Amino acid sequence: MGDMAERSSPSGATEHTGPDDALARAKGVKLMIFDVDGVMTDGTLYYSERGEEMKAFNSRDGHGIKMLRENGVEVAVITARNSRAVTLRAANLGIAHVQQGVEDKRGAYAALLAQLGLAAKQSGYMGDDLLDLPLITRCGFAATVPDAPQALLQRVHFVARTPGGRGAVREVCEFILGAQGALERAIGAHLR
Repeated sequence: MGDMAERSSPSGATEHTGPDDALARAKGVKLMIFDVDGVMTDGTLYYSERGEEMKAFNSRDGHGIKMLRENGVEVAVITARNSRAVTLRAANLGIAHVQQGVEDKRGAYAALLAQLGLAAKQSGYMGDDLLDLPLITRCGFAATVPDAPQALLQRVHFVARTPGGRGAVREVCEFILGAQGALERAIGAHLR
């Protein structure tokens, strides 16, 4: 499904975060937060001649998010950019917690945890760049995409095999559902 990551210890040495650690962390996720550019999209920014920003989202990623929500995991978006496309996509997926234009994501993260009454260890976060490090290092389950900077790859618990905007979000959603024993139930809902 995804690769486990190597993680730097406080001494600077590298320790391997194995599948058991990632599974245990994913099992406790009650809130999964996603960045947008480079995670839910491939990171390419499209502009129309009128200056309107456009983004392309993967439908399978969206279904993964819906499966998480249907199985009791709250979903949120925290992103540094502002985009009407994100507002529309989040509404389409039923994501109620959307924070855009957030350069320093720590405050939005802390407020979201307080609003939902959750501890950091009950949250997961998927990001792809250095702006995401504050949440990658605070949450209970951290994930990234395969082309993320080394600083992220060394600190996450799960690295998707597919790139952002091409199924990485779906991989993470299925990993969490599998860890929580809900993946077969989510698949079974489509067999009725």
